[in-house]
Amino acid sequence: MSEESAGPVHFIAHFTVNDPDVYRQYEKGFFPVLKPFGARFVTFDDNVTVLEGQRAEGRTVVIEFPSEEVLMQWWDSPEYTELAKLRHASVTTHSVSLVHAIPGR
Repeated sequence: MSEESAGPVHFIAHFTVNDPDVYRQYEKGFFPVLKPFGARFVTFDDNVTVLEGQRAEGRTVVIEFPSEEVLMQWWDSPEYTELAKLRHASVTTHSVSLVHAIPGR
């Protein structure tokens, strides 16, 4: 499947910030590392409304990428791998998901 026909994918992460100072360093470097991949930061929410089930306290982030291939290029890039060390040191990650577009759209 080519990037053009693959359609967008959404990166959804949910995490709890444990060290705000280190997390701010991560945030500062995040958008410069994301921008070259043509991704669109959709939203974040620190207080989502849970309609069913349980959710750990924390932040949920949604980012749209042009394709799964591009998302994985960003995720595995040397720049993000280095930056992610700050994330690993400052948050408890509850989930990181890749959600595909509806086929044919």
